[in-house]
Amino acid sequence: MRLTADQEVTGSNLHRYYGESNPFGSMGEALNNASKRGYFNSAQALADYAAIIIHIKNTLRAQYSPVIVIGGSYGGMLASWFRLKYPHIALGALASSAPVLYFDDITPHDAYYSVVTKEFREASETCYQTIKTSWSEIDEVASEQGGLSELSKKFNTCSPLKSCSELKDYLRLMYVYTAQYNRPPRNRVNDVCKGIDDGGLGDGILSRIFGGVVAYYGNLSCYVNTLTDPAAAGGWAWQRCTEMAMPLDVGNNSMFQPNPFDWKDYIERCKNLYGVPPRPHWVTTYYGGHDLKLILQRFGSNIIFSNGLRDPYSSGGVLNNISDSIVAVTTVNGIHY
Repeated sequence: MRLTADQEVTGSNLHRYYGESNPFGSMGEALNNASKRGYFNSAQALADYAAIIIHIKNTLRAQYSPVIVIGGSYGGMLASWFRLKYPHIALGALASSAPVLYFDDITPHDAYYSVVTKEFREASETCYQTIKTSWSEIDEVASEQGGLSELSKKFNTCSPLKSCSELKDYLRLMYVYTAQYNRPPRNRVNDVCKGIDDGGLGDGILSRIFGGVVAYYGNLSCYVNTLTDPAAAGGWAWQRCTEMAMPLDVGNNSMFQPNPFDWKDYIERCKNLYGVPPRPHWVTTYYGGHDLKLILQRFGSNIIFSNGLRDPYSSGGVLNNISDSIVAVTTVNGIHY
């Protein structure tokens, strides 16, 4: 928290269980304890924010000072929802890159990956075609005797691949993050496509794909199955398995391998991970998303939804003005956040 030049207070609150905000020990401990992880949800986070804001205003004797809440991505969703749920506490909200419409079949399931595909195809048709062809090539090599070992060598993996899905998931996330955070002045999509199109590491499809990997990550000692932070990943996985159930699938016109979203499979995976099924209708029920635009028009005010149209999540964002005080701001070449 700090004072601005005009003596206005700005503050940043950590979401319960993320970062250093772990009221019950580490995130790992919380996720393994059913009685503790139940507090890990958006409604609890909003209630925490409400209590903190009221406490700060009382402490600073600023009961009549207006509050504006700001957030990006999931934080952007929280900002818009906070304004809806606690209008007596926050005068307004800025919700950036907030996919509040990507729930309960409101947005086409393949919209996210369609934006990623469009961005790569606009950068290079050859790059797009190479990526699109690579998935079946990976499957074919993996099906052969010693195929996983060959793929491990081809992509210089940090440890031997246990399945081709490990490699395909790595590549999928790389392409997604390349598009989602394609921040100017450096155009990461162009960088990856240049690495693929140049063929500096070989003319074969997989050699070209590896060229894209090196273009994105730089010259590392190894790639693919590098160490990640399981706690951070586990936090969002828990939320995806309980309330943030966004149905993302890959259609036939994508550069990715077709992968229709399957609720039954999604439910089974969440049960295996945490022993709970997801609640696909919770967000739309609790925050009024069945027809969020109508809800905002009738009950909302003072919310700015900002989206960069190169952000895949913009496909689930509010892109048009809803009223005089609920406005949409879009930037053609803008990215996530």
